[in-house]
Amino acid sequence: MSPSSNERTARETIIPGEPRNVSRFTPPNHAKTWRFWVGACFVIVLLGAFAQPLFALLNYAARSDLHSYILLIPFVSAYLIYLRRDQLPKKCVIDLPVAIAFLVTGIATLAFAGWWDFAGQAPAGNARIILSTLSFLFCLASGGFFFLGRDWMRAAAFPLFYLIFMVPMPDAMAEALETASKYASAEVANVLFHVTRTPFLRGGLIFQLPNITIEVAQECSGIRSSWVLLMTSILAANLFLKTPWRRFALVVFIIPLAILRNGFRILVIALLCVNIGPQMIHSVIHRRGGPIFFALSLIPLFALLWWLRKGETRA
Repeated sequence: MSPSSNERTARETIIPGEPRNVSRFTPPNHAKTWRFWVGACFVIVLLGAFAQPLFALLNYAARSDLHSYILLIPFVSAYLIYLRRDQLPKKCVIDLPVAIAFLVTGIATLAFAGWWDFAGQAPAGNARIILSTLSFLFCLASGGFFFLGRDWMRAAAFPLFYLIFMVPMPDAMAEALETASKYASAEVANVLFHVTRTPFLRGGLIFQLPNITIEVAQECSGIRSSWVLLMTSILAANLFLKTPWRRFALVVFIIPLAILRNGFRILVIALLCVNIGPQMIHSVIHRRGGPIFFALSLIPLFALLWWLRKGETRA
């Protein structure tokens, strides 16, 4: 009996180490091409369906001092996938239950976000943007498990996980982190004033210096640069380190580093006001000096990364 057309199209690949009569079915090339184009259409339809929430997210990020980094996250994730392109499996093994679970979760999240409109209630803070962004990422992951397969999603797990930073930080979380950072930075500044023998009187968050009285306000928390520093450490740990405990150490190092940086910034501004004049409180170093101190904080971060990587290479 002659083989059918489907049997002629498919190929049988002999698996090394297995008996000669054992083979694994490999989908034909036209099936892979069809799956790719259907997956691309799914992404286009998904972007169209979420066009309004995504534009709202972009507009929100562009106008926010805290969340402006969101505009770069998709490009960073795409570049990470590009770096891993040779490690991504060519064979697609569909994980339908996981795909359905992510799709249902995404639809439920979007429905919950729309429930506020139906109930006539205004969501608190940026909750609507958070839920719509999470819904988009859930649906995107669903398409990945269906069109690209479980093994591909596992190989690209970190770049896809990095997309979670597209979700804005909840307002309540941002406020709590700002408050904690503000008080911790004041304590570090207090220590630095003693170390530099700067005369001062302290009352909570207020420092009375010879020429000026300064208060560690909410804007002094440095939460934006600290959050970006955290994302940088996670990215660097994944790219340059292999040992889990070394990766963890690099990420955790961000907490004392961010607090120390903020305290040092308070010290520098205070010393400028004492030695040059109170007008330095309105100088560029105070109003726009965040990127400078952020760049300085990268020095100890990369120094620790070099030391951890050196120890990993030696091991």
